[in-house]
Amino acid sequence: MSPVRRCSRTGCGLSAVATLTYVYADSTAVVGPLATHAEPHTYDLCETHGARLTAPRGWDVVRHDPDPAQTRVRSVDDLEALADAVREAARPSSRTEVALPDAGRRGHLRALPTPS
Repeated sequence: MSPVRRCSRTGCGLSAVATLTYVYADSTAVVGPLATHAEPHTYDLCETHGARLTAPRGWDVVRHDPDPAQTRVRSVDDLEALADAVREAARPSSRTEVALPDAGRRGHLRALPTPS
C-alpha cells in the first residue's frame, strides 16, 4: 500500500494536502490540513480541489490554514524528550507506602467451601 494518500475526487491522482469534513448540524464544510490518518466520512483533497471546493446553497465553507510556524515537524530531540518523560513516569515510586488499617472489607473474589 502506498504511504502517500491520494485525492478522493474521482479521476484525480494527485497527492492529498487537505481533509474535507462535513458538519451537517451546522450546514458547514470544513477544509483543513491533511489529517494524520484517513478517517471514515472525511475526504482527502489535493491542493487544486481543496482550493476550488464549493458548498451547496445555504452551506458555509470554512477553510483552516494553520500558521506554518505552528506545524513544524518534530525533531529527534522532541521525540527523545517525550520518550524520557514516559520512562520517568513508568519508574516505580521511591515514596514509602503507608499501610492502611484493614476496614474489614475483602476483595471482590471469595473462596466458597465445597458443599458437603
